[in-house]
Amino acid sequence: MYLINCFFIYSILGFIFEGLVTLITKGNFSSGILYGPWTPVYGVGAIIILIVSKKLFKNLHMHRLLETIIVFFVVSILLSFAEWVGGVLIELIFDTSLWDYSKQDFNLSKYVSLEMTLVWGFMSILFIYIIHPILDKVIEKIPKWLTILLIISFIIDVIITLISKI
Repeated sequence: MYLINCFFIYSILGFIFEGLVTLITKGNFSSGILYGPWTPVYGVGAIIILIVSKKLFKNLHMHRLLETIIVFFVVSILLSFAEWVGGVLIELIFDTSLWDYSKQDFNLSKYVSLEMTLVWGFMSILFIYIIHPILDKVIEKIPKWLTILLIISFIIDVIITLISKI
């Protein structure tokens, strides 16, 4: 249940973060394609960061700074891949593109760029050392009934979104 709760907490926080960035830069609050207050790519990203960093920190047995640099690069690549998969799937399923990095230097298709890969790397380090440690105790205390309610709500949202946009 812990990783499921992480998925929801960070999907919701990602929704809020991206919505605020969009509000500031474009004048409207917008994040993702679902109707609910979550952007799943952030939840998936958080789980990737948690699993990969735990495995790497546990198995590398190096100086913490070197481990952190390795985690930075590995997670940056994995998060960029997740972003690419998300962009491609959204375009295939909904015939729309929610972001386009094709005007940025060093882009790989319109869904991945070196600039954003570096942003994901820096954000993952902030996540590992600052954000997640602060929220970890809250996530552990989420009751099972609330997790089940979130799962049901999320599934309903996905179904409604698929029906309404296809």
